[in-house]
Amino acid sequence: MPTLLIVHHTPSPNCQTLLEAVVSGATTDGIEGVRTVRRAALAATASDVLEADGYLLGTPANLGYMSGALKHFFDQVYYPCLDATRGRPFGYWVHGGNDVTGAVRALESVTTGLGWRRAAEAVKVTGEPAKADVQACWELGATVAAGLMD
Repeated sequence: MPTLLIVHHTPSPNCQTLLEAVVSGATTDGIEGVRTVRRAALAATASDVLEADGYLLGTPANLGYMSGALKHFFDQVYYPCLDATRGRPFGYWVHGGNDVTGAVRALESVTTGLGWRRAAEAVKVTGEPAKADVQACWELGATVAAGLMD
């Protein structure tokens, strides 16, 4: 059974709202035969990444960059997973107070280096998430999960 790994850093209610929408989309009726695993960024391991078939990544934008927790995750898994995960599908969402440009650039850089294939448009949210932002996160989760169905 394919596995979807959701790695997130969720320090605020706004980030939690977006995470819940992603998980809801990834586990909605119609998504069958896909196992979903959630890991906080500081708890996710190279084994988690190697055992998964696709990835969803979520982070706040902190000081113009992805969160330190997600950066730590990438630092721990990059070389152990580099060759084995090349070509795997992923998607991501970023939440920031007023700008997410640096965090998006960082995520694009790391995932490009890993050779992962973006399976859905990134969701970029600033301020309090609107209904459309929550829906976009739901669709992100559903799209990446559906792509893993047998």
